[in-house]
Amino acid sequence: MSAPGDVRPDVLHRLRAICQGLPQTYEEPAWIGVRWRIRQRTVAHVYTADPDRQLDYPRHLVVGDQPTLMTFRVPADDLLGLTSSGFPFFRAGWGHNVAGVILGDHTDWTEIAELLTDSYCEMAPKFLAAQVPAPR
Repeated sequence: MSAPGDVRPDVLHRLRAICQGLPQTYEEPAWIGVRWRIRQRTVAHVYTADPDRQLDYPRHLVVGDQPTLMTFRVPADDLLGLTSSGFPFFRAGWGHNVAGVILGDHTDWTEIAELLTDSYCEMAPKFLAAQVPAPR
């Protein structure tokens, strides 16, 4: 990694492929890493943790290299179920329905696609969320 917040190209490639399929979603640099938005609302934010920053993630779950983290919105009814099982999921310390995931070799990209679609539907106007195909 060349600078704090840089995300591995393979991770960005996978996330871009998912987010580009969501109506009117766009990518932009964030204060650290990259985020995808619908209008002015963040659907997902991915970054590589900088050990010098006080980022909110369960540090005891990460051994070795700086982790790649992604935060996203979760329907309020699903937040506890998703985050209570522990690794790789955690509850972000801000927002009432924000979860995080530690991305890596263990990542189930089909699950990430479903979670990002749910996050989009939480943040998008209803008429745009209605354009998202139902899961198969």
